[in-house]
This record gives sequence, C-alpha cells and structure tokens, in this order.
Amino acid sequence: MPGFASSLLALITATATDLPPDVRRAMRRALGVEAPASLSGQSLAIIDANIALASRDSAPICQDTGMPTFFLRTPVGCDQIALAQEIRAAIAEATRRGKLRPNSVDPLTGANSGDNLGPGTPVLHFEQWENGEEIEIKLLLKGGGCENKNIQYSLPAELERVGRASRDLEGARKCILHAVWQAQGQGCAPGALGVAIGGDRASGYEAAKTQLLRPLEDTNPDPRLAELERDIVERANTLGIGAMGFGGAVSLIGCKITALNRLPASFFVSVAYECWAFRRLGVVLDARSGEIKRWLYREQAEAEAPAPAPAADGGRRIPLRAPLSEADARRLKAGDLVAISGRIVTGRDAVHARLMHEGPPVSLRGAVLYHCGPVALEAPGCGWRITAAGPTTSSREEPYQAEVLRRYGVRAVIGKGGMGARTLAALAACGAVYLNAVGGAAQFYARAIRAVHGVHWLELGRPEAMWELEVEDFPAVVTMDAHGRSLHREIEATSGESLAALAAAARGGSADAPGGKAGTAACESPDAAARETPACKM
Repeated sequence: MPGFASSLLALITATATDLPPDVRRAMRRALGVEAPASLSGQSLAIIDANIALASRDSAPICQDTGMPTFFLRTPVGCDQIALAQEIRAAIAEATRRGKLRPNSVDPLTGANSGDNLGPGTPVLHFEQWENGEEIEIKLLLKGGGCENKNIQYSLPAELERVGRASRDLEGARKCILHAVWQAQGQGCAPGALGVAIGGDRASGYEAAKTQLLRPLEDTNPDPRLAELERDIVERANTLGIGAMGFGGAVSLIGCKITALNRLPASFFVSVAYECWAFRRLGVVLDARSGEIKRWLYREQAEAEAPAPAPAADGGRRIPLRAPLSEADARRLKAGDLVAISGRIVTGRDAVHARLMHEGPPVSLRGAVLYHCGPVALEAPGCGWRITAAGPTTSSREEPYQAEVLRRYGVRAVIGKGGMGARTLAALAACGAVYLNAVGGAAQFYARAIRAVHGVHWLELGRPEAMWELEVEDFPAVVTMDAHGRSLHREIEATSGESLAALAAAARGGSADAPGGKAGTAACESPDAAARETPACKM
C-alpha cells in the first residue's frame, strides 16, 4: 500500500491539531451558556480561541498529546504485523515534526524514549471484518490528566457525597455522577464520559474507552442506556463544577454507555473520563493503495473557524512582573485575574522530585513556577521554540510543593486543578499564590511565550526538563491565595452538596447520610491519593 504511510501521518496530525465537528459544536454551545464575565465564561473563550489557533496552524491542541490508541478493522488476510510497523514509523515521524509530544516513558528507569515508541506505545487494537476493499482506522489521543481521572467502581459501595450504590441501574447512575464530581478541574472540564456497566476489571475499562469513539450526538440503540446517557448529562450540569472547575452551568458535554455481561460475584462500573480536548478522528483507506477514501467524524462540512479573539475580561486583569515580591503575592486574592510578564520557569513531576535532593540550576527566589511539559522543537542555529504550552495537573506535585515554596522562595505556582491542604498552608506561610491556567489551551499560552532563555536537566526528557521562558501578558486566575482561601476547595464542597441532593432526591428524600464522607468506598482511581478528600483509594 504505497499511500499508507502518508495517510497515517495525515490522520495523526489532524487528530492532534483539529477537534472533530461534534466536539466543536458541543464546546461552542457551552460557550453560549456561560456568562462571558464569569470564570467559566473566560475559560471557554480561551478554549474557543485555542481550538481555532490549533486548527489554523496545524499545531497540537493540548501539549499533552496523550497515549496514541488505534482501533483498526482490516480485511481477512491483511498483514497486521506490517501495518503495526508502519504505524510505529508514522508515530515517530509525527513526534519528530512536533505534532506529538514525546510521551513514552520507561516505568523502571524514568527514561523518555523521545519518539513515542516503546513497550505498549502506541496502543493497537486490531479486528478483522469482511470488507475486503477497505481498512478502517480510528485514533484516540487521550491525555494523562483526564486518564488519571478514570475510575472504576465495584458495587455495592458507599460513595462520598452519594451514599449507598447498589447493584442496579440506579447504583450505576450514582457512580457515573460521582465520577464527574471527583474529576473537578483536574480533568479539564467540561468533559465527556465513556462508561461500561458490567464486564470484568480489564474488559470494563477497555469497553468504557471504546465508548469514546461514538459521536457525541448519536443515540444509544438500547433505550434504557439512551435515557441514562441523557439523564447523566442533564444532572451533571446541575452540579456547578463548570469549566476548569471554576463553577458554572456546563460540566459535561457527553456521556456514552455500554453494558457487558458480568460474573455473578462482580458488578463493575468503569468510567473513562475525557477532557474537553476530545481528540478523536478516523479514516477509511483503500485496502490496495492505502489512500484515504473518506474521513470519519467529519461527515458534515464545517464553516471555517473564526479568527481567535482574546477572552473578554473587562480590563480586570492585574499585571504582574516576574520575579515577584512577597508583597506582590499577598495583595492578590482568590478570584483575581492576573496577566504575568517576565521570566518564568517550568517544572513537572521529575523537576519537583529532583528539587528534594538537589538545588535548582537557576535561582527560584521570587520565581513563577509553571507546571508545564511543553512541546519544544530545536532548529539548528536557531535554538528552541515552544509550540504548545498548556498547564498540567498540579495535584501530582502536592507531595513536594510546600517544601519547594519554603526552601527556594517561589512566589507563584501556575497549574490546573488546584492543590491540597499542605500547599495551601505553605502559600499562607511563605506569601505565595497558586494561579490556575486553562487546561488544554496549549496554543493560546504558547503565543504568550516570547523567548526561550534556557533549558536545564534535559536528560529528564523534553516534557520534564526545566525551561526558562520569557512571557508577556500570560493570563491566569488566582485560585489559592496567601490568606488561606482555595476556590477549588469551595467548588468541590458546593458541587458535593449538589451531588448529595441529587442522590437524596433519587431516594425520595431519604436521609441516608450521603452529605459527609463515606466510611469506605469500593472504587479505584489512579489519582485518588492526590485528592485531599479522596472518594476511593487504590
């Protein structure tokens, strides 16, 4: 198939840079619902601009281009080994071109392969079909932030804010709503869900993720599940989580559910949480030539994306010039909009861990520390260029952040999703703030970067290295201040009350005590340990 390689590269590039029309429509509807001046409205305006920028420039929508997961249907007799080799070569080439961020990390050594190849990367699912003329390929790029908010429940269970979830459809409904609540801003709301009721632990998670291949606007052929999908979206959007967990009317843009037969001893509800940067496209290829015959998820022609405009903030942003003083930080309050200029540094998981036993390569006194793993390209003789630079989930740095603040004098931390009690206490003690940027808006923020002054600890891999960046008017929201206030904690509490009220209404007003923490929760979430009030533990 002489055209197969170029077709693969076109699919990978389009998936990483151009949201499918159904997701674009859902996000545009969300933008029309929220008040423009609200924090959710501001976030959705940035997201809208980011979507247009990424599509226009064929650049990654989000800097976390995720785990490339392919679903292929091939004719009987097709050489799947050869196809797999071609796919791996296309992944490596897309990474070299900066369409994918190097995301494949050895779990034993921490080494980044640099080309998105390695054991288990990419993920390939092959299926044969009787169509001997065509090959169908669907690609899902699901980032680590939303992947960490996947969750699996084992029923019956007692769930935080919900109470008892039994082995029935109502119990599954409670689990799914709880899954939306536990994601908050860490999952880059407004999100979408793929859900599997039943199966075993492995098949349930796989089927849940496969549900994300369904268009948001389709209708489940099972009327019971169709009603449940509609109901979940409606109820989830009364929780008040909103975009980025800032509070608002749109927390979920879609929910797709399947049901699998289960063992008598097991009743699992598996939820795959997907962020607003819902990157999913597909192609149908000619089985002889490998050329693209048609695209999937692009059945309806879309109007050209409008030119992106800055979020309307009414001139309310407070200008900050890095490095910051303690007085700069202490005058800020939760809810303030800021615009940062000056030199900032990035630091993710590996940087924070290293700072526990080794001093930083540059002074962090008064610094703005950005939780970001950018897409960075190096041009010979021209230095480094950052092509995508949105925030990563900050909760992973909770074990380190308070010590970094105290030891090195950092004055501001930028990330998404908020942080826990230890960091909040350290912000107050040290005179520092936490700033929330819009998750996934990698193109919007890349354009606030004016220069790369240097890169350190590059042996950790490009996403994990410490980058020195010059920024201008980088927008963010103060969500944790030096006075002990956390918007994340407040929204989690108020949305939890709404979740408890929904559960109580489903029981007909019974006082079955869902309002506080449950004693135990029989569910498993990869990110549970990072939450201040975990719904479940590994």
